[in-house]
Amino acid sequence: MSQRVVITGKGIISSLADQADTLHNALCAGQCGLGSIGLFETQHMGGEVPSFDARAYLGDGNLRPLDRIAQLAASAAHLALEDSNWTTEMRAEQDVGIVLGTVFSSVHTIGTFDQLAIRRGPRFVKPLDFANTVINAATGQTAIWHNLRGINSTLSTGASSGLQAIGYASDLIRSGRISMLLAGGAEELCFETLFGFERAKLLGKRVESAVPFDAGRTGLIVGEGAAFVMLEDAEKAQARGASIIGEIRGYGTAFDPHRGQDADKLGMAMGMAIRAALAHSKLNIEDIDCISASACGSPMGDRCEAEAIAAVFGNQTASLPITAIKSALGETLGASGALQSVALVEHMHHGVLPGICGFKALEDGLYLPMAKKENCTIPMQNGLVLSFGLDGNMCALVLSKA
Repeated sequence: MSQRVVITGKGIISSLADQADTLHNALCAGQCGLGSIGLFETQHMGGEVPSFDARAYLGDGNLRPLDRIAQLAASAAHLALEDSNWTTEMRAEQDVGIVLGTVFSSVHTIGTFDQLAIRRGPRFVKPLDFANTVINAATGQTAIWHNLRGINSTLSTGASSGLQAIGYASDLIRSGRISMLLAGGAEELCFETLFGFERAKLLGKRVESAVPFDAGRTGLIVGEGAAFVMLEDAEKAQARGASIIGEIRGYGTAFDPHRGQDADKLGMAMGMAIRAALAHSKLNIEDIDCISASACGSPMGDRCEAEAIAAVFGNQTASLPITAIKSALGETLGASGALQSVALVEHMHHGVLPGICGFKALEDGLYLPMAKKENCTIPMQNGLVLSFGLDGNMCALVLSKA
């Protein structure tokens, strides 16, 4: 059994694009997918997937059992399966699995179902909605739709969920439990999520106030989307003639039990995750060519992440290009790490790391000289994806270009 885990396909649904190359071009052009929300009435901005219609990806089958997050996830999964050439016939013969990361999953369905049951009684709730009132509903619905009969797992570890799903899936393949897995994350934009972040006073009031590492940032803007990578055992992927576009070299996790209440402890946990990922990948800090940061406009979170990067990379930080795509997509929570991973693989193949959309000036005291608005054109072989949350969960993933 090979110890290498490779990427053979990718699929995304985001507020800017539904193709990795289109997303790359949009980010490099400085385009922003944040704006007014049309899904429900609110004055807040968001990263809504515009005019999303799952039928464009899934056809005219019965979509009624799938709520919004399940439709986002199943659509991104379709694109990843198609990109990796895992046909319907192949999935009928071999057990492809799925690992999905999400923070809230079907929280809108859950909230609506529970409210109606309490106010009007259980006779008035929709039976179809009952299946979507659990955290693993979107994973199950996606597996049913695409006939994914292998391992079926849902991870819910805050904003790091999507990246941890990719790391966990790569471990399953390395262990020999399974040879191929769809891995990624998904999150829907809904009133319940936005209301929670508003009550926690974590939201930025304008698009300009959610620019990562920027001196004027005041809080995040919530987005939505889904992203998957098809992961396979390297030898078996080569044997079936698959096109290999990247490799999972290693990942690391850590947890801050203080849950963001102590900036020093938060930064230490971030640094631990980065060091663990580098150790697992057997690469040195000099081997990392670029970073996709988790930063979302959180005043404390971004500062702690910048300090953790500087603490791990030391003098190399001065020449280490850094991008942060949440300035264009918003904080997509469980989908964020997976979206960053797909985007970073594309950036490395193009040799261009996009600048930070809307960036004006680095906050005083942060040592990230290469965090800029301008694109950076450099050869990139190994990249680091960071996905950190104020809930305490931290994850870092090392990717390599094939």
